[in-house]
Amino acid sequence: MAAADQPKLIVAADAEALARAAAERVMARIAANAGRIAICLTGGSSPKKLYQLLGSDAWRGAIPWERVHWFIGDERFVPDSDPLNNMAVARATFLDRNAPSGHIHPIPTTADNPDRSAEAYARELQAFYGAENLDPARPLFDLVLMGVGPDGHTASLFPGYPEIEETGRWVVGVPKANVPPFVPRVSLTLPVLASCREMLFEIAGHDKQVILTRLLNGETLPATRARSNGETVWLVDQAALPEDIRGRR
Repeated sequence: MAAADQPKLIVAADAEALARAAAERVMARIAANAGRIAICLTGGSSPKKLYQLLGSDAWRGAIPWERVHWFIGDERFVPDSDPLNNMAVARATFLDRNAPSGHIHPIPTTADNPDRSAEAYARELQAFYGAENLDPARPLFDLVLMGVGPDGHTASLFPGYPEIEETGRWVVGVPKANVPPFVPRVSLTLPVLASCREMLFEIAGHDKQVILTRLLNGETLPATRARSNGETVWLVDQAALPEDIRGRR
């Protein structure tokens, strides 16, 4: 699979329609794989409506929970009882009530430091994948969910930080965040995030207009550098669209 030069842009009417469109893409990726499925979740505020949908009566019955494994692209280095913990939010919203416990793969945050946590998660990913090197013809994930921060970061890969350039390690510790909350992070690297059949960005809300303008203008930011080896999709709602683009649609 070759990475596409430009992501596919899909515009939804509002945040609710965006969540439904995202859920439909998640279900399509699940339906396309008759074997073991791996989905990489994201944190932040963007995916909460999606997670609520996946855990709702209308959607959860269509998910083959016994075949789906759930990972996460980055984590704040805080205890899993902390409300800032990304996977804890996903677990409380839809995973713990539906997924087998052995199919939920949080980034451990009980290690001495983020680097140790990163090493442990890299070993878990490699054990799941069955190799220490990624094969472009055999993606690690069926779907990777992504968000975009106000500075253009994605996962916990921040502009100007050395972790964005990492190509050897699967997971890295990030000692200092560029935006609130200012806590250490653990993040998958760009090559590992790229090892997927689809990378799906959710970008919603008026406060994302400025950063979406920068992304659409091709500014070199982590979110513009993050590309799937398969398909990359930017799913945005009308509120996030820059005014000049919204007027042309």
